[in-house]
Amino acid sequence: MRILGSVIAVFILISLGQAQLHPVQAKGTPMEEIRSTIDAILETLRDKELSLAVNRAKRRQRILSLIRDRFDFEEMAKRSLARHWRKRTPEERKEFVSIFSRLLEASYISKIEAYTNEKITYDREVIKGGGRYAVVSTSVITKDVTIPIDYKVMQKGDRWWVYDVSIEGVSFISTYRSQYNKIIMKESYEGLLKRMKRKLDEVRTLEKDGGA
Repeated sequence: MRILGSVIAVFILISLGQAQLHPVQAKGTPMEEIRSTIDAILETLRDKELSLAVNRAKRRQRILSLIRDRFDFEEMAKRSLARHWRKRTPEERKEFVSIFSRLLEASYISKIEAYTNEKITYDREVIKGGGRYAVVSTSVITKDVTIPIDYKVMQKGDRWWVYDVSIEGVSFISTYRSQYNKIIMKESYEGLLKRMKRKLDEVRTLEKDGGA
């Protein structure tokens, strides 16, 4: 159940969009853009040729490309650090965003690949913040349970970008913010970064061994 929730979380993250900046009109509605990205990911997962072991790296790269084309990692990193973001230098911010985004990608790619053709429904979209923000509510329907997933998006230019995902009412960013704040307050920002770098090293080792 917990694993399935994580798998679904991945799809959620992938489908998110961004908030509206007024002079520019988004090309599609938040729901349309989310559906488009999810469909592209599912098509990649169902591709029999890409499912072959020899094409595993190619399939992962294609999925990662779709994720990067929808995720605003800088915005997610900024919201995760919250008040601690303001204290960081431009160089520190750049480094944090790089490590944060890499860990997110590594965490979700394996879960996405565990997808087993569950049904996904697109339930509603709610526009907020004068049209700059939106929440797209979806559901992943399995044989035993229905899991609600909300994509929080914001428009930048003519695109909707992901800045948070909520699964069964639990926000990714709120969870990260709480965890990061505790570590920073107990240790330091440097302590948090050290932990994240160590985790990233573990991820890279797994990838080299073909297990990530």
